[in-house]
Amino acid sequence: MDVFSLNFNGFWTSIQGYINDISSNPFRLIIFILDILIVGYVVYKFIKSARNSRVWQLLKGIVLIVIITILSGIFEFRILNWLLTIFMTYGVIALIVIFQPELRRMLEQLGTNKFTKFFGIGLEKDFETKTKEDIYKVVIAAKELSNSKVGGLIVFERDIQLNDIMDSGVKIDADVSPQLIVNLFVPKTPLHDGAIIISKNKIASAACILPLSDDRQISKGLGTRHRAAIGISRETDAIAVVISEETGKISIAKDGNLIVDLKEEALKNILIKNLITKKIGNESKRHTPKLFKKNKSAKKSKEEADKNVEK
Repeated sequence: MDVFSLNFNGFWTSIQGYINDISSNPFRLIIFILDILIVGYVVYKFIKSARNSRVWQLLKGIVLIVIITILSGIFEFRILNWLLTIFMTYGVIALIVIFQPELRRMLEQLGTNKFTKFFGIGLEKDFETKTKEDIYKVVIAAKELSNSKVGGLIVFERDIQLNDIMDSGVKIDADVSPQLIVNLFVPKTPLHDGAIIISKNKIASAACILPLSDDRQISKGLGTRHRAAIGISRETDAIAVVISEETGKISIAKDGNLIVDLKEEALKNILIKNLITKKIGNESKRHTPKLFKKNKSAKKSKEEADKNVEK
């Protein structure tokens, strides 16, 4: 009998002994269930992480080799089984050498916040930090587009997914950056016409087509971008930032309403309140950046924004 068969039989004997131990002591059933849940969760998180790296292709190859090794033992292909068993025995050393950088990063994450994120701990704080960074970058890009009087339409996805809207454009899947946003709206470029969708802290798509609002109460002085922003905010819970090509004014559409002519601080405050504070359900001051200290100019900007609300 080959080495692989001996190992498999030994593993099966251990499982049978484990089952017999549980039947003699019912309390161990709880430990067994917890054991299975922990192992299953760790395997799930590992596979989910591996899918985004080059380790995934290797894992599929390992699974295939294990299946072939088992089948070769069942059908008594002795030479093939012997070769595969040797490969699996010494292949571990080869894997350590090949994937040394990945293993080193994994060990370095032990005891750090990155390791806790692997188990889903601290995701709320991570979401807050990344979203706040994205908001700052969008505000910088909106200010740049406003100064240059370049039209722009930026949509933040919230709870309602915008997959159909994303499919109408060109997939980007890039980190949010002011430079990329500005470049996407440069006139006479292939992707400048339409909206960009920010989903899960990524610029998911560009040149997306949004549903236009047919509300006749909307001011006739508003262009297609503003009507599209109102339309997407009315049909979904998304928030849209609009930069007027004619005036350079920055506006926000949410819940079917349009807040026009926003200053930089007011734009940041509205985005943080709707994308972070309402999402987490915490109205504490920690969501307000230090540069948002209450002063007369900020209060005045807010009052001006409230007066400019249009349906």
